[in-house]
Amino acid sequence: MENPIKHKENDRMGMFYMEGEKGIIAELTYTKKNEQIITIDHTEVKRQFEGQGIASQLVEKAVTFARENNLKIDPLCPFTEVMFDRNREYADVRA
Repeated sequence: MENPIKHKENDRMGMFYMEGEKGIIAELTYTKKNEQIITIDHTEVKRQFEGQGIASQLVEKAVTFARENNLKIDPLCPFTEVMFDRNREYADVRA
């Protein structure tokens, strides 16, 4: 599956997501805790697309976004927290 990861945000929250033929197939949502920290609060992949590494790609995209924008991430979402615990290379952006 080679769908691009898209991003949208407003002044309080944002999301990284992938779309398929019938709409959004995966999403990672976050809220802006303050000017320096975003809190990832939810990651979800539609059941038929699970097991393909899509959620991991969304977390990686969020980490890249944080690095590019000098932000820290509070991984509140259980999946994201596990990903941060497993990937020491994400430590630089962990709040």
